[in-house]
Amino acid sequence: MKLMQIVGRTAGVGVALLLCGCAVGPDYVRPDASAPTRWQAPVPHDGKPADLVDWWKQFDDPTIAELIEAAEHDSPTLAQALARIEQSRAGVTAARSALFPSVDGNASRTKSGNHPVTFEQTITRGSLDAAWEIDLFGGNRRGSEAAQARFEGSQAAWHDARISLASEVALEYVNLRSCEARFADAVNDVASRRASAQLTRQKVGAGFAAPSDGSLAQASASEGATRMLALQVECGLSVKSLVALTGLAEPELRQKLAVREGRLPQPASLAVDELPVRIVSARPDVAAAERALAAASADIGVAEADRYPRLSLLGSIGRQHQTVDGVEASGRVWSFGPTLSLPIFDAGRRAANADAARARYDEALAGYRAAVRRAVREVEQSFVRLADAAEREAEARSAADRYDEVFKAAEERWRVGLGSQLDLEDTRRLAIAARSQHVGVRAENIAAWIGLYRAAGGGWSAETEPTKATKAN
Repeated sequence: MKLMQIVGRTAGVGVALLLCGCAVGPDYVRPDASAPTRWQAPVPHDGKPADLVDWWKQFDDPTIAELIEAAEHDSPTLAQALARIEQSRAGVTAARSALFPSVDGNASRTKSGNHPVTFEQTITRGSLDAAWEIDLFGGNRRGSEAAQARFEGSQAAWHDARISLASEVALEYVNLRSCEARFADAVNDVASRRASAQLTRQKVGAGFAAPSDGSLAQASASEGATRMLALQVECGLSVKSLVALTGLAEPELRQKLAVREGRLPQPASLAVDELPVRIVSARPDVAAAERALAAASADIGVAEADRYPRLSLLGSIGRQHQTVDGVEASGRVWSFGPTLSLPIFDAGRRAANADAARARYDEALAGYRAAVRRAVREVEQSFVRLADAAEREAEARSAADRYDEVFKAAEERWRVGLGSQLDLEDTRRLAIAARSQHVGVRAENIAAWIGLYRAAGGGWSAETEPTKATKAN
């Protein structure tokens, strides 16, 4: 209690010294984002900006949301990001503690003797020791600012990891559905080729077709089987990727996937703000880079403050019991006073640390500007991919339908002996390429929407906390 009274009486002096002190180093000001004033590519205007929150739930296929939810519950990446949040949260507490006094309890018991003179003593002591560094030049305050900025940056990084994970799962799911659609087409194509090869063998046996036609038909059947097997492997690899992303057992995953096999999901559209700077500010990766910049700025103040004198108040109060050759004595012991540390010579170490802190700030500033440019680039690229997307898909569908009609007509002429085997196979290849292109265009358009969802920030806001479900893991 006595120690607390001493600290209390000196607290006013310490606070006065603290207020009189100045925080060295730059006061952080968020730099200009340097984003363009308008988008250069056409901006989609359908949909609502609010739909960007949990955008993966806006598909017409609920399987996507189920897989992303499973991935969030079992993601090592999110678990690492959450652990970094807890580390930085503890760092904030540790940094702020430097602004307050510290009190420790100590107890000791020592025995000593002196030979050849008969002399023996025992000292038993207990005390409360307090120390308080007066933050004259703001080094501890800057350290607290840096810790807080890193904590906020770690939260933004968690959201960026979550949005990236959702995008990766959604893209892999679209790739799988695209592969399944092409595989189903390949299965039908192989059946058609094999039927053509069988009929051609019969024609060759009856003398109505040349042996070369039989060889061409058989080669065509083998070619179709090779394509089908390659797609089967591609689809299997996509399933394995989804197993790794979601953490689901493969039998359970395949059961979920079987519901809408070969059907590509349809994404929801959204309206995009016409001001690039607002899109940039809505991205968690840009926010994380900006918070890293703020922390680097505060670190300069920490390094600069280390070049100046340090003033601390030290105090101790306790009781001591001493026995010397059987003679006992007890009493109260205490001490109190300031300690001043003056940096005199360190061979340039402190100055070098300050220079290094400034260089780290310059590095963080370059990283922030790179993040802004990357954000603008990704949004612009998504706009380009989405431009005239519906028209491209309509043209690809029309081409696939027309080539199918041409192939059916060529096949009919070949059956009645009016067309050649070579013409049949040429039209078959054109029809297959057109159908594959149509599926590819649809998948590209869906991927472009997913890219835009992510590029526009994925519905992140600084007030959103990590989900409790993820915290539990």
